[in-house]
Amino acid sequence: MDRVAVVGCAGAGKSTLSRALGARLGAPVIHLDTLFWKPGWVESDPEAFGAAVDAAAAGARWVIDGGYSRHSAARFARADTVVWLDPPRRVCLWRALRRSATLFGKIRPDLAPGCPERIDPAFYRYIWNWKRANRPRLEETLARHASHARVVRLRSDRQTARFLSEAGQNLDFDVKV
Repeated sequence: MDRVAVVGCAGAGKSTLSRALGARLGAPVIHLDTLFWKPGWVESDPEAFGAAVDAAAAGARWVIDGGYSRHSAARFARADTVVWLDPPRRVCLWRALRRSATLFGKIRPDLAPGCPERIDPAFYRYIWNWKRANRPRLEETLARHASHARVVRLRSDRQTARFLSEAGQNLDFDVKV
């Protein structure tokens, strides 16, 4: 595994897995949220963000986490592995709520400077509706741009821990989408 795209709903554990996977593989970790968000939770210009994602995906080795399927062609085209974290939505929502409560007002390392953790009901609705509203787009994007890649879909913390413990080994752990 040289180029790994980690995708899934907010609260699925993408950043946590990416940091651990990057350390295990000795690969740089790029959090797309740090490229997308500007201080004060201002969204990036779509063209500038797309160029930043393409530049990050041009590297020889990386772990890139985040959704942003509209800006994923280069990332998925270059990925040799796509890890799709797909726990139940109640798990994602609980994790996001817990993160907001415990880190409120603090800047997380996987977010851009000037974007403190906050309570955001619209974000929690997004998480609750993600599987209905966003999963079909992710599936379509993976089929279009990542059909060559090993796609691993992890639905539980146990599967994620097993995948991480075996990362970098040539073991058969594929769960094709």
